[in-house]
Amino acid sequence: MFDAHVHLIDPRFPLSENEGYLPRPYTIGDYRKRMSRFDIDGGAVVSASFQGTDTGFMRAALAELGPNWVGVLNPDPDASDAEIAELDRAGVRALRFNLKRAAGDIVTLTMAALRAHDIAGWHVELYIDGSMLGSLEPVISKLPALSIDHMGMSDDCLPYLLNLVDRGARVKASGFGRVSMNVVSAMRRIHTVNPDALMFGSDLPGTRAGRPFRDSDIELIADAVGTDMYKVLEDNARAFYRLPVKVRAAHEDPVPTLPIRSGEPPTLRLDRRDLPKPAPADTVPLPVIE
Repeated sequence: MFDAHVHLIDPRFPLSENEGYLPRPYTIGDYRKRMSRFDIDGGAVVSASFQGTDTGFMRAALAELGPNWVGVLNPDPDASDAEIAELDRAGVRALRFNLKRAAGDIVTLTMAALRAHDIAGWHVELYIDGSMLGSLEPVISKLPALSIDHMGMSDDCLPYLLNLVDRGARVKASGFGRVSMNVVSAMRRIHTVNPDALMFGSDLPGTRAGRPFRDSDIELIADAVGTDMYKVLEDNARAFYRLPVKVRAAHEDPVPTLPIRSGEPPTLRLDRRDLPKPAPADTVPLPVIE
């Protein structure tokens, strides 16, 4: 599995209160313990609002987690081209616009995103209340690559969200405890528009969510996408974050092709003597009726 949305709160690095709130630490060890029953072999560490534009915690986390993990940073408009290229080598793959809990000049953010894409191919991840998608669509449409956190948060945004998906946007199947929507129905509709769009994320530790990730959330995804589970749980995100796609052995095919069974006996070869006899040579053709 590839967990495309994880927050790490490392107290060794600077943290800032957001709306008067500061979360408790949540380390790599805490995450591994919580997800020990799942076969997690990669993921995306996403900067939270508490971390501002600090990159130290991200560098440390990616170095410890290994090459199958990538990072998503809050944009720093003052970052140089060389810093962006160096962060890309460290494993960073995207910028995050937190438009729900952090104010920001959308024009400045967009310019920073376009520059990061030109330098390193980074995409943008939007944490946004779905009600804002319609008004921001003219700006959003200028971004070369985009994903939306937590399915856009509400059913009200689905028409705008599906339009973005149809134009290539990806969507995090994450934060089910944050949203006010029928998550199974929403995932089905997104998956119908583009089977490559949905990417599973645990959103751990679930800071300020109505409830954190539950193991049963995987069953909700299965209910929505059926035999395309492997795409949502791993392949879609690996492709979007520009990681090698995992090659599966034939026995791992989630929908193997099975031979068609028939109750009829197999067809046997006929002996030449049993073939139909040719018509007599003196057979007269029927007249043509005008």
